[in-house]
Amino acid sequence: MKTRLILLFLAVTTAAFASKDHPVIGLSLDTLKEERWQHDRDTFTGAAEKLGASVVVQSANSDDTRQVRDIQSLISRGVDVLVIVPHNGAAMTRAVKSANEAGIPVIAYDRLILNCNIDCYLTFDNVKVGEAQASYAVSHLPKERKARIVRIYGAPTDNNAKLFKQGQDNILDPLIKAGQIEVVHEDWALDWKPENAKKIMNAAITKAGHNIDAVVVSNDGTAGGAIQALLEEGLAGKVLVTGQDADLAACQRILRGTQAMTVYKPLKNLATLAARVAVEIARGEKPAATSTLDNGAKKVPSIFEKVISVDKDNLMSTVVADGFHTAEELK
Repeated sequence: MKTRLILLFLAVTTAAFASKDHPVIGLSLDTLKEERWQHDRDTFTGAAEKLGASVVVQSANSDDTRQVRDIQSLISRGVDVLVIVPHNGAAMTRAVKSANEAGIPVIAYDRLILNCNIDCYLTFDNVKVGEAQASYAVSHLPKERKARIVRIYGAPTDNNAKLFKQGQDNILDPLIKAGQIEVVHEDWALDWKPENAKKIMNAAITKAGHNIDAVVVSNDGTAGGAIQALLEEGLAGKVLVTGQDADLAACQRILRGTQAMTVYKPLKNLATLAARVAVEIARGEKPAATSTLDNGAKKVPSIFEKVISVDKDNLMSTVVADGFHTAEELK
């Protein structure tokens, strides 16, 4: 009874505070443990506040049950719009249906939520991310013999991880079928954890030995885990490793030569766009979507931001020039 009264009080006070001029946005994040999501939170919150909105942030620490509970709490508070980065795009369906019943619009941010009615999907072109990773690796593989690669995918619960793999497949599959590339080992890194990627890389080395040309890895955190395994075998810098997110540690590894590339996603652009779209939807406006994507229940209005392949040659003119990291931080 006491809990219900508290939730009712929060809902009433939030509703009183909210208005079309000052909407309240609920931001439900999968995690804040990764540097990338800290950037998203800070940029999104700052941009929303400049537009006259308030943001209530929740982080689930990669726990589906906790994230559903977080979203229910935001619904109870009476937020005007929900922006969700799902840990598991399928597991959040029930929470979105609760928001639908409460009449609260839902935006899926960077990861698609499946089989439910969401109002908008904002992300980078994740198939292009995978294509960029695989294309970079292919352009640096030996041509005089069959190249041997390892593939480390992301979390199987993350729809984006499947899209990254799809993009990689677009580039790699024809070469694998032609006998130009051999995949000596592949696996999914649960929850995107670097330690799981390290285990996969250790298994690959045990299976295939040191004769590995490249490791196509789906993000920088897991790339760090793979590189740790390579370091222990004296192979770091000798085996090409891809990544994604332009994390500070990854950019430092690129300059040191232990990681070859990352895919830079201008997070400031996406987070700023998401804040603007959230405020527009909260105020009853319809955002200008550039595409649609089928989530199993509907064709969701979607907006895709572009990505940039980054290595040692263009790191300063992209990541540093945008202010994402400073040159001093990269030393």
